[in-house]
Amino acid sequence: MPTYHPATITSAELDEANRLLGALDAEHRIAWAQRHLPGVHALSTSFGVQSAVTLHLTTRLLPDIAVILIDTGYLFPETYRYADHLTQLLGLNLKVYRPDVGNAWMEARLGKLWENGSEGIQRYNQLHKVEPMQRALDELGVGCWHAGLRREQASTRKHIHFLELKDGRFKLHPIADWSDLGIGSYILRHGLPEHPLLHQGYVSVGDVHTTRPLQPGMSPKQTRFFGLRRECGLHFDL
Repeated sequence: MPTYHPATITSAELDEANRLLGALDAEHRIAWAQRHLPGVHALSTSFGVQSAVTLHLTTRLLPDIAVILIDTGYLFPETYRYADHLTQLLGLNLKVYRPDVGNAWMEARLGKLWENGSEGIQRYNQLHKVEPMQRALDELGVGCWHAGLRREQASTRKHIHFLELKDGRFKLHPIADWSDLGIGSYILRHGLPEHPLLHQGYVSVGDVHTTRPLQPGMSPKQTRFFGLRRECGLHFDL
């Protein structure tokens, strides 16, 4: 099999790579990427309710892979403690990136952006998540970005491929075709700790000011960003 480069891979080659990856299990997808996609590989994580799966799965095969956390400064206390726990348990090579401007200074300049509707949330996400992530990828020289996105998670993700191109680098989704049941089974099989907020009704965990537990009559979409947006912009420009 050839080595692929983001700048020269053709659409036909990318399609063929995805057909090949579709026939492999998640472990072999990661191994394939390590062999055939050049440059530095890194894994992003939010230390959310399903993050332990991708962290465990990936670092068993690539123990030294850089694990990128974007710390907005507004994560739940439980998330920070969960990150510490998983970092120690799995021996993660954790790289934490933050916005260039501190939260107090940002709020003094711009106010609480997340309170200003969809456009305010978009601006907040750009400053607190997208820019630090892009900086992390650039500073670490990442050629292949691993992420734990799955097609079942949301309508915005139902068409994701195992391998994509994003901003001049490869992006790998090794568990794109996993179900919620598969995620739960993996956690139980490997005895992985769950996020502390899972049993408080949180089906997705982000920042304290834009995350709510799932209540009767709510859809999962409504638990994040007041139901105004589903994506923060890290993975999709939505």
